[in-house]
Amino acid sequence: MTNTHSAICRVCPAYCQIIAHVDAGKLTKVTGDKNDPYFKGYTCPKGRALPEQHNNPNRLLHCKKRSSIKTFNNIGSESAMDEIAEKISAIIEKHGPRSVAVYGGTGQVSTPVAPSVAVSFLMGIGSPMHFTSSTIDQPGKHIAMAAHGLWAAGELDFNTANSWIIVGANPVISKASGAPGNNPAQRLKAAQERGTKLIVIDPRVTETAKRAHIHLQAKPGEDPTILAGLLNIIINEKLYDHAFIEEDVEGFEALTKSVAMFIPEYVASRAEISSDQLIAAARTYASAVGQSGRGGAVTLGTGPNMSLHGSLSEYLGYCLMSVCGYWSRAGDKVTKPNVLTPAYIAKAQARPPYKGWDYPEKMRVRNLSKTASGMPTAALADEMLLEGEGQVKVLICLAGNPMMAWPDQNKTYKALKNLELLVVLDYHMTATAELAHYVIPPKLSLETPATTQLCEGNKHYGYGLGFDEPYASYAPAVVEPPEGADVVEEWAFFYGLGQRMGLNLFVASQTGWDKFQESSPAFAFLDMKNKPTTDELHEHLTANARVPLEEVKKHRGGKIYEVNEVVQAKDLAFEGKLCVGNAMMMQELADVFAEPPASQEAANEFPFRLVCRRLNSVINSAGRELKKSSGKQYNPAYMHPDDLECLGLQSGDTVLLSSPHSAIRGIVEPDGTLLKGIISMTHAFGGNPGEDDDKVSEIGSNTGRLVSVENNYDPITGIPLMSNIPVRVECI
Repeated sequence: MTNTHSAICRVCPAYCQIIAHVDAGKLTKVTGDKNDPYFKGYTCPKGRALPEQHNNPNRLLHCKKRSSIKTFNNIGSESAMDEIAEKISAIIEKHGPRSVAVYGGTGQVSTPVAPSVAVSFLMGIGSPMHFTSSTIDQPGKHIAMAAHGLWAAGELDFNTANSWIIVGANPVISKASGAPGNNPAQRLKAAQERGTKLIVIDPRVTETAKRAHIHLQAKPGEDPTILAGLLNIIINEKLYDHAFIEEDVEGFEALTKSVAMFIPEYVASRAEISSDQLIAAARTYASAVGQSGRGGAVTLGTGPNMSLHGSLSEYLGYCLMSVCGYWSRAGDKVTKPNVLTPAYIAKAQARPPYKGWDYPEKMRVRNLSKTASGMPTAALADEMLLEGEGQVKVLICLAGNPMMAWPDQNKTYKALKNLELLVVLDYHMTATAELAHYVIPPKLSLETPATTQLCEGNKHYGYGLGFDEPYASYAPAVVEPPEGADVVEEWAFFYGLGQRMGLNLFVASQTGWDKFQESSPAFAFLDMKNKPTTDELHEHLTANARVPLEEVKKHRGGKIYEVNEVVQAKDLAFEGKLCVGNAMMMQELADVFAEPPASQEAANEFPFRLVCRRLNSVINSAGRELKKSSGKQYNPAYMHPDDLECLGLQSGDTVLLSSPHSAIRGIVEPDGTLLKGIISMTHAFGGNPGEDDDKVSEIGSNTGRLVSVENNYDPITGIPLMSNIPVRVECI
């Protein structure tokens, strides 16, 4: 007999509410919860594939210990933790705590308790070496927030915005930044029907761009040029919000001077777009100025952040919002008032700029350091390879796959093989797990309880993220791991190490950045003798929630709560302002203007540009192992049909794609939505170097192999050029 259970999909940060169908203890089907007031029955292919993930015959159910180069033997989880704790302790004794690092991948969204315990473990041993995918995905968001400052009243409501700009993002497919994550295609369609004018900047006619009022199909890498051009038009035509700038913004004169060079004709020529369209986009976006702040956001995706100048592009997006005064005002309804995070008072005032880079923990390479976006992951391979004091000897991978995700795959491969101890927490043998000394399989998402707190808190990671309603949900575990399995929840693995190493661990959740916290963090030390339950950890993390977790648990599925907070007026004598003229950002903008055009010689050698692309059926490397649900097992090299014809290529041909750094094989397919001269590929495919050339039609190829971390990188975040990569195409 099939039973149905309310559950939360945790494949991506959208956290859709689903119904899990369970027959004789086995997950058989996932459908949308039509009774859920926020998601209203929506699911995507990744969520519907959860039964295939849970029941995959290749799923790891026992810990693995390497016995030779290609061989692993089963080992009990308790024995594995005994051995790992002993090895880590010995390495710390010899090399110091900085020799131990943890990398958390995007998959952490499926195990939201674990990152806090992992950080606690590192703090317990005295290591600052905590790295995440944030610094190789969209690190510019955090740098831009720090340089610009934050608005204490929060965001405007997507439901009332009459203009919205999306740059290099495709939320219809990614379900991430750009539009609310609960059925973004439907949300964008509804916005169009009520009159919202969507402006999309993208070199491809994406699923999102097809819904645009204006699509600026520009050359890749020109996002800061176009955003500066929009600012130039708005300022020159005096379409900005004079009163808001006078009251709450500083640096307007510096911004005006810096964007003066980005006249429409220059921008149009450089970005290969229509100047008339650019002007129309600026006027459309600014059309709400003076109408009680009914304008919209500027949201940017992975593409602009991976194309160099990501921090600048994100910053110019904030400048557009502030110049137009598109922030919530006193008396407005608070858009994201919190449910499972603490209540707070939203005020119509700035949280001024704060220190966003050059933090005390320094890397030993490229003059990089920790920033507001975290430790620079692009430097971690070097930290493993560079001998001497501070060399990383141990890496624990939490829900991440560095061999697929990190830039400079060849260097990553060499670095991981150089480690004294590599521990991978994953449910199947990924390319990274193949190199590990120990592989620890965790419980899968529907085998653990969950709340929506993580998604709610995502609003602090960038504009447009998180729930745009006071929505919350709790779901217990709905299935058990297969009989006989010896799997360990990720947080419990770090807890087990802590027990063995005599550490006192904690869990904590903060709501905000730097000194601008909405409230005091939730914090609790763990009982290191009597292992807590996952539910107890969720209770600790939501201890100061606006709506108690106990209350949220009473509802089967999600609920939109009656929270009627309004934005309060600015404090008397408050003088803090948002900054649109940050000196470092203005200098970088000048550098962009001064960049010489690519030489003809270079263009002849590398005439194409390779850009990143999202797929509907996988998220990074996760989901590729699901044969039935992931679609193609490789990542095609999509090209414009005219480019294929010019090169004498046909769909399905195998080619060699070469960058100035390295080369990979690819299978070409036509895509008329692309600009000519552009190749579009999804990252995080392929296998380890030397093992995938003959398997390109089975597993694809890794675009990270084309990238060098030592050239063309952001000097603040360390992120190298991971999209808009110059390449040439050769027949094989």
